[in-house]
Amino acid sequence: MRNGPLAVVAASVLWGTAGTAGLLVSADSVALAAARLVIGGTALALVAGAGVRKAIRPGLLLAAVAVAAYQLCFFAAVGRTGVAIGTVVAIGSGPVFTGLLSWLLHGHRPSGRWAMATAAAICGCAAVIVGGGAEAGGQTVSGVLFALLGGLVYAFYAVMAARAISRGTESNAVMGVMFGGAALIMLPVLLANGVAWMGEPRGLLAVVYLGLGTTALSYFLYGRGLRTTPVATAATLALAEPAVAALLGLVVLGERLAPISIAGLVLLALSLVAVAIPEKVREQELVPERELESQP
Repeated sequence: MRNGPLAVVAASVLWGTAGTAGLLVSADSVALAAARLVIGGTALALVAGAGVRKAIRPGLLLAAVAVAAYQLCFFAAVGRTGVAIGTVVAIGSGPVFTGLLSWLLHGHRPSGRWAMATAAAICGCAAVIVGGGAEAGGQTVSGVLFALLGGLVYAFYAVMAARAISRGTESNAVMGVMFGGAALIMLPVLLANGVAWMGEPRGLLAVVYLGLGTTALSYFLYGRGLRTTPVATAATLALAEPAVAALLGLVVLGERLAPISIAGLVLLALSLVAVAIPEKVREQELVPERELESQP
């Protein structure tokens, strides 16, 4: 199968639509994140089947908690900053945190280029905060902080998933454990927050799309893409997500950004590309060649 990169890009495009879809319903961020994970996580666990039981490990169970936490942080961020800023900061900070966690957990020291790109990314985030602060005040600052926290927990479960796959665990089973576990965590949260909003046609359609489209289908495609796509290449292709989210935020939702925020987003995007390039060899070491090249 040679269309792995296309599968990764397709997954990234689906991820990029999540913020916009979430803002089209009246539910709060907690209920929306819970519903998305309950639906999507259940679907991924069912796809993995019996492989889920074999893949259960303490590290992946911690990753399941991180998956649940990321959803809460993500929707809280976009609710405060808008789709464009929230998504770019949350997803954009992920590679930076991934580099740090890989250094701490695997001993892979980042390169000098990575350090320069990280500094540029921090400056980009600062510009986003300054540009948005005049209009939304504390909401923008708190939203960016939620987005950064989301980037940290995203990096954690990505590193834990890579470690499990590198040890020979089937990628579908890894996704099933992480997202199925997150679904179990978020089910009581969903029930506690109420599901009345899902009775509205637009709310029901949105949450089904978020669960099956931007979670189950997207991570299924991403897993298939990793079978023939090196992890470093996949990380670069996944940068399509914030680009799609920013475009939808500006075009569909009519969001407006101050010039300094636009400059900050551009600087952040450029720094992410620089982060992805020098990590190619080290990322490939985390996932064995037989896993990347295995057929569906």
